[in-house]
Amino acid sequence: MLEDVIYRFHYNSVVILTYFFLCLIILLIDKIFKGKFTDCFFVTRRSDSLFNPLTYFKLISHSLGHADWDHFYNNFIKILLIGPMIEEKYGSISLLILMISTSFIIGVVNRTFSKHGLYGASGILYMLIVLSSFVNIQGGKIPITLALIILFFVVDEIIQLLKRQKNDNTSHLGHLTGAFCGLVFGIISMSGVDFSTWL
Repeated sequence: MLEDVIYRFHYNSVVILTYFFLCLIILLIDKIFKGKFTDCFFVTRRSDSLFNPLTYFKLISHSLGHADWDHFYNNFIKILLIGPMIEEKYGSISLLILMISTSFIIGVVNRTFSKHGLYGASGILYMLIVLSSFVNIQGGKIPITLALIILFFVVDEIIQLLKRQKNDNTSHLGHLTGAFCGLVFGIISMSGVDFSTWL
């Protein structure tokens, strides 16, 4: 009976689900170590020494760390909705490359232009949100959904970045960078590029 129930579940989105479970495991381990685990391995900062190999790891790994359950939940409730569609469209290898590339770009931008530490999956989320508007693109026409996403998400992030308060722990720069990556990847995909060949 239990085997029948288990058999009915399908690991339908390998990259997105693996990303989800990795972040969840890291969050649970972090609770055991009272925040020190994430702070040590999954937060990228300008103050990190360029002579420390861990600095370069954290330029990518920051997208795996989360502050608490709410931070994790707010990102993944949306990623789990959008991500599988993107993975089906572009393929698992391509999506993995896009996620790693986005994490690295966000990490470099944050280190260059922000004095604040950065972690969380929100940059990846914004990349997926913008990229999702290119999934059903036809005839080279700009989807109205893309225009609306830019209006509601990106413009709001720009406004929030400009009026950022000292107690605002949200990385609006990370969100904007993720959205920009999604836009660039979407435009590149329109030319028929296979992202999996980037390996």
